Amino acid sequence: MSVRDDYKKKAEAEVDLAQKRLAEFKAKVKECKADTHVTYAGEVDHLEKAVEDAKKMLKELGEAGEDVWEKLKDGVESALRSLSATITDIADKIKH
Repeated sequence: MSVRDDYKKKAEAEVDLAQKRLAEFKAKVKECKADTHVTYAGEVDHLEKAVEDAKKMLKELGEAGEDVWEKLKDGVESALRSLSATITDIADKIKH
């Protein structure tokens, strides 16, 4: 397996984990009181969009030629860091 394939599998695993966390957050938000629900629902919507964006970038990465792959990899890295930060932020807020 190539470095590119290994990277793509790792990135896909991170996006899959983000999708699972998203589902957990959605379930928790449904249990919140109305005022809290509204606040967290916006956060969860933001995470959902970030997950979808990351999935699109992964698709582009898989279809990209060698000449564009490195440039797209940087974008995927940025998207994954953003996903991770958003998940951590929401998890901290929902706990409190």
